[in-house]
Amino acid sequence: MTKDKQTMIMQTNPKASYLASKAEIDAAIQRVLESGYYVLGQEVEAFEQAFAAYIGVKHGIGVANGTDALEIGLRACRIGPGDVVITVSHTAVATVAAIELVGAVPLMVDIDPSSYTMDVNCLEAAIAWVHNNPSMGTLKAIIPVHIYGHPANMPAIMALADRHGLYVIEDCAQAHGAVLNDRKVGTWGHLAAFSLYPTKNLGALGDAGIVVTDDPTLAEAMSIQRQYGWRQRYISDVAGMNSRLDPLQAAILQVKLQRLDWENAQRQWVAAEYNRQLSGLPLALPQLSGNIVHVYHQYVIRVNERDRLQQFLSEQQIGTGIHYPVPVHQQPAYRSRLPKDYSSLPITEQLSQEILSLPMHPYLMPEEVQRVVEQVKDWCQKTLTVSALSDFRVGAVAQS
Repeated sequence: MTKDKQTMIMQTNPKASYLASKAEIDAAIQRVLESGYYVLGQEVEAFEQAFAAYIGVKHGIGVANGTDALEIGLRACRIGPGDVVITVSHTAVATVAAIELVGAVPLMVDIDPSSYTMDVNCLEAAIAWVHNNPSMGTLKAIIPVHIYGHPANMPAIMALADRHGLYVIEDCAQAHGAVLNDRKVGTWGHLAAFSLYPTKNLGALGDAGIVVTDDPTLAEAMSIQRQYGWRQRYISDVAGMNSRLDPLQAAILQVKLQRLDWENAQRQWVAAEYNRQLSGLPLALPQLSGNIVHVYHQYVIRVNERDRLQQFLSEQQIGTGIHYPVPVHQQPAYRSRLPKDYSSLPITEQLSQEILSLPMHPYLMPEEVQRVVEQVKDWCQKTLTVSALSDFRVGAVAQS
């Protein structure tokens, strides 16, 4: 087959997930349309209960999207103006945006060079820094991000949070079904926020999100926050917002939840093939830190001359992504957010220049995986010199 006739290998493919359950999803949509009930209701309640049970918590509150899930979680914890929330800069901007939406101050810390999740040593230093700089505000919470499907170091993070009386809100947008020490992510913190965006491991056919918790007080607070602060219709007990999970999306998600573990297993198979066939190349492959189950929302490599590899793969009709090309603290809207006397984020900044997300979704065919592998190998052999091999800082990352 010539290059001109090659089909495009997509970096992600939410349509394939829909087609795999098309009959069931179409039937679920029809059920909602015929019900005559189009806001909240039984479909939303059924999904909330099913998802909470899947994660292993008592309460789930469906909301409009993942950003709202974080914002509603922060509001439930009574976090607002004058408060400080520690998170990472290597994340989707939604994590930081949610903090600012409630009026709090985000303080971004660096990441572990192996897992790419929050560096616990940097977290501890940031806690001390805020306590020594009271003009920053009152430290109230930590938002660890389970990036790419790899859990953050929750035992250590929870220990620090407990010691300092801080809330922990897990950002699980990329980690549906990921496990740490035999517990799913989303069960470690005081509450957890999940995006259900179409490309996520569990994705709707539009925007959607959910927050989960074991705490009944937080659950009630989040439930009333999502709908104008109502306990009783039309009576706002608190100043809330409008962020309701659509029953059409809830019905779709109920169908897709039944396939989540199978789809995660397929992602893990793809990752295992990449690991097996790309090892030994001048690339840094994903590293597993601790007793975890990685669900590979993304399969992210590190490589010198990343942009050249991405361009080459594009010419071979192979889609890739960069998650994320500019750290939040360096983006135009946020680059003034780090205090001038606060430390820089060297790992985050280095990583953003080297990361590349290879095709990763549950419906990649073996021949597509093989084509990706062959083209990456071909580029490495033609492009990366012996000096590039020795200069690239893979060894330190892989062994850390």
